[in-house]
Amino acid sequence: MTRIDRRALLQFLAASPVLAGLLSLSRAPLAKASNATPTLRSAAEALDVFELRDFAQQVVPPAHWGYLQSGVDGDVTLRANEAAYSRYELRGRRFVDVSHVDLSTTVFGMRVASPIFCCPIGSLRAFNPDGEVAVAAAARTQNALQILSTQSSCSLEDVTAARRGPVWFQLYTTNRFDVTRKLLKRAEAAGCPVVAVTVDLPAGRNTETAARLRREDTRTCSACHVVDARGNPRLSLATEPMFQGIDTKGLALTSPSLTWDFIKRLKDATTLKVVIKGIEAREDAELAVEHGADGIIVSNHGGRALESGRATLESLPGVVQGAAGRIPVLVDGGVRRGTDVYKALALGASAVGIGRPYAWGLAAFGQSGVERVLKILNLEFRLAMVGCGARSIREISADSIIAKG
Repeated sequence: MTRIDRRALLQFLAASPVLAGLLSLSRAPLAKASNATPTLRSAAEALDVFELRDFAQQVVPPAHWGYLQSGVDGDVTLRANEAAYSRYELRGRRFVDVSHVDLSTTVFGMRVASPIFCCPIGSLRAFNPDGEVAVAAAARTQNALQILSTQSSCSLEDVTAARRGPVWFQLYTTNRFDVTRKLLKRAEAAGCPVVAVTVDLPAGRNTETAARLRREDTRTCSACHVVDARGNPRLSLATEPMFQGIDTKGLALTSPSLTWDFIKRLKDATTLKVVIKGIEAREDAELAVEHGADGIIVSNHGGRALESGRATLESLPGVVQGAAGRIPVLVDGGVRRGTDVYKALALGASAVGIGRPYAWGLAAFGQSGVERVLKILNLEFRLAMVGCGARSIREISADSIIAKG
């Protein structure tokens, strides 16, 4: 090939949406052997979360892998969540005594080992038989915060017992407030201090990647799930642990008719702190404070709600501005490195959630896999603090990061 031909080929490849999508889906190290898929004998051998991801993909059926990895539409927002962190650089500092670095923090009175928490993911038994219980056991050993999904495949009581302490409860609003009230009362009885009410998915979503990978699965889905006429999994709340003893006829997880009045109803119905999960705009942060919310989680459902193309990290500063220090602001979405955690905290987050990474660990090695993910991210986070001269969470500030361009 001539030099011009090679240049034209490289320009074509750079412009290719397929190649761009593949590149943006991973921030794994460039130096990998030609047979890139890792063969791990234990979770302890994993060097980063990407090795656990690659290993997990080997053992998880295609349909289940699609459920975990899918965003919505063209997965643009999913990729944006991850890519946003690369647009910030860390500003290293020297001659700071970092012989003692404290990662611990307090969130709503709960002292945890680090600001990294496990986000709610439903149906985790699709990746490991112990599901959410294994995550809780890992959260216990690492003293990490765990938020349990309404669609947990393990009961709240079993998860709390495995955690040997409180977990937060993620609440889908449902379309019947009597059911919502029952879920809240059950969370209170289990000792949950906080309910994180999800508001970013009011009327369904289009998960193309999940549907595409489902085509590759040779199993009969109806052996495990209720399926529709096309063979696609269909929601069956009656079989889920959190809905045992509840009449689920006509029940939907969400309602498109909700307004801010719902937060007041929620506050009146429970003693739990109410955190709104799914806020992305400064104006909504201001309204959240106005309507009595106790906290906010900046989230776009891991790129699985609105195909906005906007990363949660990009939304974070505006939400922090809207909250104006009156309530804590947490964030999730796209976190793959401990440096990502540092950057989110520098932009004003009080704590930072992970989802897919700990699910990769769970799928690969169960409880020990989740523990390994938390250890890896906390190590990377600690090293970022050391390099930037931050000896505690409160010493992390916007002065220690630089936005590119």
